[in-house]
Amino acid sequence: MSEITQLLRAANAGNLQEAEGLLPLVYEELRRLAAAKMAQQPPGHTLQATALVHEAYLRLGGDGDRTWHDRRHYFAAAAEAMRCILVDRARRKAAIRHGGALQRVDLNDIVVATETPDDKIAQLNESLEKFEKHHAQAAELVKLRFFAGFSLAEASEILGVSERTAKRLWAYARAWLFESMQAQG
Repeated sequence: MSEITQLLRAANAGNLQEAEGLLPLVYEELRRLAAAKMAQQPPGHTLQATALVHEAYLRLGGDGDRTWHDRRHYFAAAAEAMRCILVDRARRKAAIRHGGALQRVDLNDIVVATETPDDKIAQLNESLEKFEKHHAQAAELVKLRFFAGFSLAEASEILGVSERTAKRLWAYARAWLFESMQAQG
């Protein structure tokens, strides 16, 4: 049983003294994953990894109202929270009142504005919601890999499947989501 699982169980049992070590342990891991994910974002994004982790923590019930069964359950919920945050942010940025699909352009280097990656995130989320109805475990893998930044090995451990199974699920999910996004336009 991992240290995180032990601390989550202590917190669920109401043993706050023993569970005090949970936040620093989980925070550092979430911060590392968020930093890796944010490093993949295009130049000009304004959301920082620390802000993403803090928002995810608040959505996870930072007030202590929720209970977590184990490490897998906690990190799956964290991946879902990060996905929701990134999708909400993408939708907000894509809204007409926030500039829509327009990009900032340096007047010294004028280029034609193109679709922003935020549009792709919103489109991916739409496809992911449809995909989740067909294959929940593969959709969870996509959330862990794409939105939380877990490696394939880490995500397979969290999901409790072999790395080989995770590779198959990842290939299937990527193909399904690609087709779905192509159909959306």
